[in-house]
Amino acid sequence: MKVLVVGSGGREHALVWKISKSDAVSRIYCAPGNGGISAVAECVDIGAEDIKGLLSFAKKEKIDFTVVGPEAPLVAGLVDIFEKEGLKVFGPVSKGAMLEGSKVFSKNFMRKHGIPTADFEVFSAPGKARKYIKRGEFPLVIKADGLAAGKGVFVCSSGPEAEKAIDVIMGKEIFGAAGKEIIIEECLKGEEASILAFCDGDTVLTMDSSQDHKRVFDGDKGPNTGGMGAYSPAPVITGALMEVIEEKILRRTVRGLKKEGIKYKGVIYAGIMVTEKGPMVLEFNVRFGDPETQPLLMRLKTDLLDVMKAVSEEKLDTVKLSWDERSAVCVVMASGGYPGRYGKGFEIKGLGKAAAIDDVFVFHAGTVEKDGKILTDGGRVLGVTALGNSVDKAVDKAYGAVRMIEFKGAFYRKDIGRKALIK
Repeated sequence: MKVLVVGSGGREHALVWKISKSDAVSRIYCAPGNGGISAVAECVDIGAEDIKGLLSFAKKEKIDFTVVGPEAPLVAGLVDIFEKEGLKVFGPVSKGAMLEGSKVFSKNFMRKHGIPTADFEVFSAPGKARKYIKRGEFPLVIKADGLAAGKGVFVCSSGPEAEKAIDVIMGKEIFGAAGKEIIIEECLKGEEASILAFCDGDTVLTMDSSQDHKRVFDGDKGPNTGGMGAYSPAPVITGALMEVIEEKILRRTVRGLKKEGIKYKGVIYAGIMVTEKGPMVLEFNVRFGDPETQPLLMRLKTDLLDVMKAVSEEKLDTVKLSWDERSAVCVVMASGGYPGRYGKGFEIKGLGKAAAIDDVFVFHAGTVEKDGKILTDGGRVLGVTALGNSVDKAVDKAYGAVRMIEFKGAFYRKDIGRKALIK
């Protein structure tokens, strides 16, 4: 089979790496790919949101199966267009992708179908939003409605912080059209976890648990990012808790979508807060998480391409997932200044040494290959991922590899996996 993976981040490197292990694969392309992906697949200079370009390439090269990594092309309707042309593709149609594409749609959907989530209000005018926050009930969370690369969520502990968040989203419009509406919701207390599942429109097949680290600094301080590290499994998710999440959240969501005429096929990702009242949804994503994908796929023993094909063909009920019992930890190495401004083009050294460690894989995110060298080319640069017989051993191995890698301005959180160690 010829497979095309759409995207350029650490998630896409992990997808390409895992798919390449399938006996059914003859050739893998990635559009546009990155410096690390180019060692596993043929990178194609087509942007992830250039749907016409991707469609033309898929037809020309007679691609048998396309896997969409990021959310933007899903929301823009890539799957709808590919399916209309008779091409097999992995991911939800645009209507289903609105679970992530619009937080207003998602929250209203959850309220309508009885899916546990935080209480909220929607605002399209900054004046009304400012009047609402003067009630003084803090902390609260303010979210931009549309796609914002994981950076459109503000946890506010005071009136001035909330005022600033409203101004950033609706006044300065740093997220553009994604900030025309905002959600203001109660701030849930508890521990977060990421629950990802495959879905073929009817059957839901849950992956093992994982936990992301959204804030940029240790101790969950600083602004939100696309994710600074992750580990799997997450001890906070017990077997009993997973059953509740599967029934009250995942299956209820799929049934609700079906009632609204949406057959959801692909990955559904529920960001969960484990509260005293039980698991509640923080947000939905409609694709593999980044960086959760890296540790998850390091642990997945089942042929990923077989699972994706079963989703596409609506035969997921015939599949069973098998997992490595070891723990996996991913530490993200980022460019200085991220998630704000950062420099590019710095040479990365030590990649070979890190990759030589048993059960370690360095997934590239923001990199580019130039003249035989790997250079930084993004905010999140690498996802150094390790397997270990326990969480602490996986943590030690991942950080041991991280310390072998150097580039100008490199920084990373030092506490990835700490919550699991405490558990």
